[in-house]
Amino acid sequence: MGNFFPYAFEDKRYHTWNYHLKNKFGQKIFKVAIDGGFDCPNRDGTVAHGGCTFCSAAGSGDFAGNRADPIEVQFRQIKDRMHEKWSDGQYIAYFQAFTNTHAPVEVLREKYEAALKEEGVVGLSIATRPDCLPDDVVEYLAELNERTYLWVELGLQTVHQKTSDLINRAHDMQTYYEGIAKLRKYNINICTHIINGLPGEDYDMMMETAREVAQMDVQGIKIHLLHLLKGTPMVKQYDKGMLEFMSQEEYTNLVCDQLELIPPEMIVHRITGDGPIDLMVGPMWSVNKWEVLNEIDNELARRNSYQGKHFESVHHV
Repeated sequence: MGNFFPYAFEDKRYHTWNYHLKNKFGQKIFKVAIDGGFDCPNRDGTVAHGGCTFCSAAGSGDFAGNRADPIEVQFRQIKDRMHEKWSDGQYIAYFQAFTNTHAPVEVLREKYEAALKEEGVVGLSIATRPDCLPDDVVEYLAELNERTYLWVELGLQTVHQKTSDLINRAHDMQTYYEGIAKLRKYNINICTHIINGLPGEDYDMMMETAREVAQMDVQGIKIHLLHLLKGTPMVKQYDKGMLEFMSQEEYTNLVCDQLELIPPEMIVHRITGDGPIDLMVGPMWSVNKWEVLNEIDNELARRNSYQGKHFESVHHV
């Protein structure tokens, strides 16, 4: 089964983010979500208007701090909230909401450095888009990568251009590959985000997205379930019958199939998610996050399977 199974102290059948961080730092590491006050190029007219149709008013930073507060204040508030759950640990400052490289370098520097100065911060995770990586920004990220533990999280969502257009991503696959190449030139860790359950996508299409990510030079993956949230443009698509929610059983089987395809060393940052319950239109089963995670564990065990089980066969196709 190779060196990556089972994942030791967690006895997981996939390479979890928690496992990776504990191995690297020897203790619990929290991600502290911050809203850096940025916008998105497909909201402000740089490349498009309206934003991604699934994206909430908080720019997918629904659990981040208040953008009206300074970085330091947000960091401490969210950190203290997390310590109600876990007594000790260190931190990765997570610039989550909107597009966190969509600003001049001097603005980025001011925000990121404020987070890095906070006690116990061991690294940064920066969520952005592949079309927001100009050379001077990448050079600053390369500098950060030399002196802290850095991840850049790049939203892909799907490899299918038809879906990408439908959800208003406003970039193509070529742009995504160019973004990867710019970051990997400096050995910067990349986490690719994909979403299962997008409008019009069937099982084969979602598997194709996972298969493509498996071949990319990226070090991590976030597998999201589509959450339909009130107030998002996608509600109109749902009302027109363009979107059908996945069942929990369908999602469980799909994620297990996707995990089997991706390389065993790729770090799985998440395999589901939870939207704010007061904004959720569906699927409502997803609010029981631990039940979803447990079902995925149970299905992998039932199959006697694990991450990367079919990776080699995919790799040589």
